[in-house]
Amino acid sequence: MLPIRDRLRTKSVPYINYLILAVNILAFIWERTIPPEQLLSLYGLVPRQLVHAPFEHGLSIFTSMFLHDPGGWAHIGGNMLYLWIFGDNVEDAMGHARYAGFYLLSGVAAAAAQVFIDPSSGVPMVGASGAIAGVLAAYGSLYPRSPITVLNPVPLLWLFFGIFLELPAWIVIALFFVVNVVEGYLGLISGMSGGVAFFAHVGGFVAGLFLVRLFVPQKSRRGHETWSGFRPPRRRTHQGPWDW
Repeated sequence: MLPIRDRLRTKSVPYINYLILAVNILAFIWERTIPPEQLLSLYGLVPRQLVHAPFEHGLSIFTSMFLHDPGGWAHIGGNMLYLWIFGDNVEDAMGHARYAGFYLLSGVAAAAAQVFIDPSSGVPMVGASGAIAGVLAAYGSLYPRSPITVLNPVPLLWLFFGIFLELPAWIVIALFFVVNVVEGYLGLISGMSGGVAFFAHVGGFVAGLFLVRLFVPQKSRRGHETWSGFRPPRRRTHQGPWDW
Protein backbone atom coordinates (compact mmCIF):
# COMPACT_ATOMS: atom_id res chain seq x y z
CA MET A 1 0.00 0.00 0.00
CA LEU A 2 1.85 3.05 -1.29
CA PRO A 3 1.27 6.35 0.56
CA ILE A 4 1.00 9.45 -1.61
CA ARG A 5 0.55 12.31 0.86
CA ASP A 6 -0.70 13.38 4.25
CA ARG A 7 -2.54 16.56 5.27
CA LEU A 8 -0.65 17.69 8.36
CA ARG A 9 0.81 21.14 8.24
CA THR A 10 4.06 21.94 10.00
CA LYS A 11 4.71 25.00 12.13
CA SER A 12 8.42 25.09 11.29
CA VAL A 13 10.54 24.37 8.26
CA PRO A 14 11.84 20.77 8.51
CA TYR A 15 15.48 21.61 7.78
CA ILE A 16 16.85 18.31 9.07
CA ASN A 17 14.41 16.22 7.06
CA TYR A 18 15.32 18.18 3.93
CA LEU A 19 19.00 17.68 4.71
CA ILE A 20 18.58 13.91 5.17
CA LEU A 21 16.69 13.71 1.88
CA ALA A 22 19.39 15.69 0.09
CA VAL A 23 22.25 13.61 1.53
CA ASN A 24 20.56 10.37 0.49
CA ILE A 25 19.87 11.59 -3.03
CA LEU A 26 23.36 13.05 -3.52
CA ALA A 27 24.91 9.85 -2.14
CA PHE A 28 22.85 7.80 -4.58
CA ILE A 29 24.03 9.91 -7.52
CA TRP A 30 27.61 9.45 -6.32
CA GLU A 31 27.09 5.70 -5.89
CA ARG A 32 26.30 5.30 -9.57
CA THR A 33 29.76 6.61 -10.50
CA ILE A 34 31.73 3.82 -8.79
CA PRO A 35 31.66 0.00 -9.08
CA PRO A 36 28.93 -1.51 -6.82
CA GLU A 37 31.34 -4.09 -5.38
CA GLN A 38 33.73 -1.39 -4.22
CA LEU A 39 30.89 0.69 -2.80
CA LEU A 40 29.35 -2.13 -0.77
CA SER A 41 32.64 -3.47 0.54
CA LEU A 42 33.80 -0.06 1.74
CA TYR A 43 30.60 1.53 3.01
CA GLY A 44 28.00 -1.22 3.42
CA LEU A 45 27.29 -2.83 6.78
CA VAL A 46 28.47 -6.45 6.79
CA PRO A 47 27.26 -8.15 10.00
CA ARG A 48 30.10 -10.67 10.10
CA GLN A 49 32.73 -7.95 9.81
CA LEU A 50 31.06 -5.77 12.43
CA VAL A 51 30.84 -8.64 14.92
CA HIS A 52 34.49 -9.65 14.46
CA ALA A 53 35.93 -6.12 14.36
CA PRO A 54 33.40 -3.62 15.77
CA PHE A 55 35.84 -0.73 16.13
CA GLU A 56 37.22 -1.13 12.63
CA HIS A 57 33.82 -1.41 10.94
CA GLY A 58 31.63 0.55 13.34
CA LEU A 59 31.44 3.56 11.03
CA SER A 60 29.67 1.40 8.44
CA ILE A 61 26.56 1.54 10.64
CA PHE A 62 26.22 5.20 9.69
CA THR A 63 27.55 5.15 6.13
CA SER A 64 25.19 2.31 5.17
CA MET A 65 22.29 4.36 6.53
CA PHE A 66 22.64 6.89 3.71
CA LEU A 67 23.27 4.49 0.82
CA HIS A 68 20.88 2.54 -1.40
CA ASP A 69 20.96 -0.15 -4.03
CA PRO A 70 22.75 1.56 -6.93
CA GLY A 71 21.14 -0.75 -9.48
CA GLY A 72 17.84 1.10 -9.70
CA TRP A 73 15.62 3.89 -8.42
CA ALA A 74 12.94 1.80 -6.68
CA HIS A 75 14.82 1.38 -3.38
CA ILE A 76 15.73 5.01 -2.85
CA GLY A 77 12.50 6.25 -4.44
CA GLY A 78 10.29 4.35 -2.00
CA ASN A 79 12.38 5.32 1.03
CA MET A 80 12.50 9.00 0.14
CA LEU A 81 8.75 9.08 -0.51
CA TYR A 82 8.05 7.74 2.99
CA LEU A 83 10.55 10.15 4.53
CA TRP A 84 9.07 13.09 2.63
CA ILE A 85 5.53 12.31 3.75
CA PHE A 86 6.13 11.42 7.40
CA GLY A 87 9.45 12.96 8.44
CA ASP A 88 8.52 16.64 8.41
CA ASN A 89 5.76 16.27 10.99
CA VAL A 90 7.91 14.19 13.30
CA GLU A 91 10.63 16.82 13.13
CA ASP A 92 8.01 19.49 13.80
CA ALA A 93 6.99 17.72 17.00
CA MET A 94 10.52 16.94 18.20
CA GLY A 95 12.51 19.95 17.12
CA HIS A 96 15.42 19.93 14.71
CA ALA A 97 18.26 18.68 16.91
CA ARG A 98 16.20 16.01 18.64
CA TYR A 99 14.87 14.77 15.30
CA ALA A 100 18.41 14.35 13.97
CA GLY A 101 19.35 12.30 17.03
CA PHE A 102 16.14 10.29 16.83
CA TYR A 103 16.74 9.44 13.18
CA LEU A 104 20.30 8.28 13.76
CA LEU A 105 19.41 6.23 16.83
CA SER A 106 16.58 4.53 14.96
CA GLY A 107 19.06 3.64 12.22
CA VAL A 108 21.53 2.25 14.76
CA ALA A 109 18.77 0.15 16.35
CA ALA A 110 17.79 -1.15 12.92
CA ALA A 111 21.36 -2.22 12.17
CA ALA A 112 21.69 -3.85 15.59
CA ALA A 113 18.49 -5.86 15.05
CA GLN A 114 19.66 -7.21 11.70
CA VAL A 115 23.12 -8.07 13.02
CA PHE A 116 21.58 -9.80 16.03
CA ILE A 117 19.35 -11.95 13.82
CA ASP A 118 22.11 -12.94 11.38
CA PRO A 119 25.55 -12.15 12.85
CA SER A 120 27.39 -14.47 10.46
CA SER A 121 26.03 -12.88 7.29
CA GLY A 122 28.55 -11.66 4.77
CA VAL A 123 25.97 -9.77 2.72
CA PRO A 124 26.43 -5.98 2.86
CA MET A 125 23.41 -4.04 4.08
CA VAL A 126 22.58 -0.54 2.82
CA GLY A 127 19.51 1.65 3.01
CA ALA A 128 17.66 4.22 5.08
CA SER A 129 14.67 1.92 5.60
CA GLY A 130 15.47 1.08 9.22
CA ALA A 131 15.77 4.71 10.30
CA ILE A 132 12.65 5.62 8.31
CA ALA A 133 10.77 2.79 10.02
CA GLY A 134 11.51 4.59 13.29
CA VAL A 135 10.08 7.78 11.79
CA LEU A 136 6.91 5.90 10.79
CA ALA A 137 6.53 4.55 14.32
CA ALA A 138 6.89 8.07 15.73
CA TYR A 139 4.35 9.48 13.30
CA GLY A 140 1.88 6.71 14.12
CA SER A 141 2.32 7.38 17.83
CA LEU A 142 1.90 11.13 17.51
CA TYR A 143 -0.78 11.34 14.82
CA PRO A 144 -2.57 7.96 14.60
CA ARG A 145 -5.72 9.37 12.99
CA SER A 146 -4.02 11.65 10.50
CA PRO A 147 -5.56 10.97 7.05
CA ILE A 148 -3.10 9.44 4.59
CA THR A 149 -3.82 9.25 0.87
CA VAL A 150 -2.69 5.88 -0.50
CA LEU A 151 -2.74 4.22 -3.90
CA ASN A 152 -5.58 1.71 -4.07
CA PRO A 153 -3.69 -1.62 -4.27
CA VAL A 154 -6.54 -3.49 -6.04
CA PRO A 155 -7.08 -2.15 -9.60
CA LEU A 156 -10.52 -3.80 -9.81
CA LEU A 157 -11.67 -1.66 -6.88
CA TRP A 158 -10.74 1.50 -8.75
CA LEU A 159 -14.20 1.30 -10.33
CA PHE A 160 -15.86 1.57 -6.92
CA PHE A 161 -13.49 3.57 -4.71
CA GLY A 162 -11.23 5.32 -7.20
CA ILE A 163 -7.48 5.12 -7.68
CA PHE A 164 -6.77 6.67 -4.29
CA LEU A 165 -8.04 5.85 -0.81
CA GLU A 166 -7.88 7.85 2.39
CA LEU A 167 -6.90 5.84 5.46
CA PRO A 168 -5.86 6.78 9.00
CA ALA A 169 -2.13 6.77 9.61
CA TRP A 170 -2.30 3.95 12.14
CA ILE A 171 -3.65 1.52 9.53
CA VAL A 172 -1.05 2.43 6.92
CA ILE A 173 1.81 2.27 9.42
CA ALA A 174 0.57 -0.87 11.19
CA LEU A 175 0.35 -2.61 7.82
CA PHE A 176 3.95 -1.64 7.11
CA PHE A 177 5.04 -3.19 10.41
CA VAL A 178 3.00 -6.39 10.03
CA VAL A 179 4.26 -7.00 6.49
CA ASN A 180 7.87 -6.66 7.62
CA VAL A 181 7.37 -8.96 10.61
CA VAL A 182 5.75 -11.62 8.43
CA GLU A 183 8.32 -11.33 5.65
CA GLY A 184 11.15 -11.39 8.16
CA TYR A 185 9.76 -14.50 9.86
CA LEU A 186 9.24 -16.30 6.56
CA GLY A 187 12.77 -15.43 5.50
CA LEU A 188 14.12 -16.63 8.84
CA ILE A 189 12.49 -20.05 8.70
CA SER A 190 13.33 -20.53 5.03
CA GLY A 191 16.90 -19.26 5.32
CA MET A 192 16.27 -16.72 2.57
CA SER A 193 15.58 -13.00 2.91
CA GLY A 194 15.31 -12.03 -0.74
CA GLY A 195 17.91 -9.29 -0.32
CA VAL A 196 15.75 -7.23 2.05
CA ALA A 197 16.78 -6.71 5.68
CA PHE A 198 13.27 -7.02 7.13
CA PHE A 199 14.47 -7.27 10.71
CA ALA A 200 16.28 -3.96 10.31
CA HIS A 201 12.90 -2.44 9.51
CA VAL A 202 11.35 -4.13 12.53
CA GLY A 203 14.20 -3.04 14.79
CA GLY A 204 14.01 0.56 13.65
CA PHE A 205 10.24 0.58 14.09
CA VAL A 206 10.32 -0.82 17.63
CA ALA A 207 13.07 1.63 18.57
CA GLY A 208 10.98 4.49 17.20
CA LEU A 209 8.03 3.48 19.38
CA PHE A 210 10.16 3.83 22.51
CA LEU A 211 12.35 6.75 21.48
CA VAL A 212 9.46 9.02 20.50
CA ARG A 213 8.41 9.14 24.14
CA LEU A 214 11.85 10.42 25.09
CA PHE A 215 12.28 12.87 22.23
CA VAL A 216 8.83 14.48 22.27
CA PRO A 217 7.87 16.04 25.62
CA GLN A 218 4.20 15.64 26.45
CA LYS A 219 3.65 19.40 26.48
CA SER A 220 5.08 19.67 22.96
CA ARG A 221 2.70 17.19 21.36
CA ARG A 222 0.46 18.87 18.83
CA GLY A 223 -2.98 18.11 17.53
CA HIS A 224 -3.71 16.32 14.29
CA GLU A 225 -6.50 16.17 11.77
CA THR A 226 -9.17 13.65 12.59
CA TRP A 227 -10.29 10.87 10.29
CA SER A 228 -13.76 9.40 9.99
CA GLY A 229 -14.70 6.57 7.65
CA PHE A 230 -13.32 6.78 4.15
CA ARG A 231 -13.95 10.48 3.70
CA PRO A 232 -11.42 13.28 4.23
CA PRO A 233 -11.98 15.74 7.07
CA ARG A 234 -14.45 18.51 6.32
CA ARG A 235 -13.51 22.14 6.49
CA ARG A 236 -15.33 24.44 8.87
CA THR A 237 -18.03 26.64 7.41
CA HIS A 238 -16.02 29.72 8.33
CA GLN A 239 -12.50 30.50 7.27
CA GLY A 240 -10.37 28.47 9.60
CA PRO A 241 -8.25 25.37 9.99
CA TRP A 242 -9.31 21.78 9.47
CA ASP A 243 -11.50 20.17 12.12
CA TRP A 244 -9.33 18.63 14.83
